[in-house]
Amino acid sequence: MIFTRGLKVCLAAQPVDLRRSFEGLALLVRGALREDERSSQIFVFTNRRKDRVRLLYWDGTGLWLMTNKLESGVFAWPKVPDGAAKIQLRAEALEMLLSGIDLKGARMRSWYEDPSASPPRA
Repeated sequence: MIFTRGLKVCLAAQPVDLRRSFEGLALLVRGALREDERSSQIFVFTNRRKDRVRLLYWDGTGLWLMTNKLESGVFAWPKVPDGAAKIQLRAEALEMLLSGIDLKGARMRSWYEDPSASPPRA
């Protein structure tokens, strides 16, 4: 799956019951994540075992719900700061996460960063 560079990604920090469908995940987005499910962000959820991922996305006409269930192995879910309900990811980081790359040791090289997205260096 290819995500466009400008796509905003909101990753839920805590595992959720992935039996939830459109309405259940939209409630989590509004309640726990304090976001609008129609904001054209992609919302990413996982289960406790981290062998499944569910994505919720509003395309302007309706909600998309996408699920990936691994046959073996788990997703390398990023560490989330204590007390945080969500973290923001770049589209490239989501692509790596879904491709099985552990984000813990990965870093964006300076030539790859968008200068308008980062604060000026002192």
